[in-house]
Amino acid sequence: MTRRELALLLGGASILPAAERGFKPLFNDKDLTGWKLVGGRGKGYLVQNGVLVCPEDGGGNLYTEKEYSDFTLRLEWRLWDGGNNGVGIRAPLEGDAAYAGMEIQVLDEASEKYKKGAGLKPTQMTGSVYDVFAAKSGHVKRDGEWNNYEIKAKGRKIKVTLNGVVVTDVDLDTVKDPAVLKKHPGLARTSGHIGFLGHGTRVEFRNIRVKEG
Repeated sequence: MTRRELALLLGGASILPAAERGFKPLFNDKDLTGWKLVGGRGKGYLVQNGVLVCPEDGGGNLYTEKEYSDFTLRLEWRLWDGGNNGVGIRAPLEGDAAYAGMEIQVLDEASEKYKKGAGLKPTQMTGSVYDVFAAKSGHVKRDGEWNNYEIKAKGRKIKVTLNGVVVTDVDLDTVKDPAVLKKHPGLARTSGHIGFLGHGTRVEFRNIRVKEG
């Protein structure tokens, strides 16, 4: 589905397919209205041809001004060799979102860049709740192909669907290890900002929409 087609659907509730009803766009395809850059690097984030871009010479954390508790987030993203970003959920504006909130990983996990040394940990694969819950790997489209993401946060349950495959479906209350809970106080949060967590590689996002509840 193109951005234009989705915009027409989102703009006309009467013609929305059932699966898209209740969703509202988070990105207007024109500028960063409704977003706040925290700890920006270089150019931060840009809007190019209706796409939200984290450029190679930019990044930082780009958060929604609004906070969200229970929600379903849908978006498309693409990256190139070695691409690395993340989707912050229930995050505060301060601190590292991967620990003070939660980060759902976005990574070119098949890149040779990440096979050096010890390689990636299972909890670093795309779709993982970073450093806590491992996702099923091997479902990332690479080299500029668009990926479809759906992230559901409902109470203590987090579910991530990547390109139609459920790669993560977890209950945060199953984390009992005191060391993990201390390292990740964000697991206890019930609301916060949605954000993109750039790491100096080009990653693009589009068709970003959310349904609360």
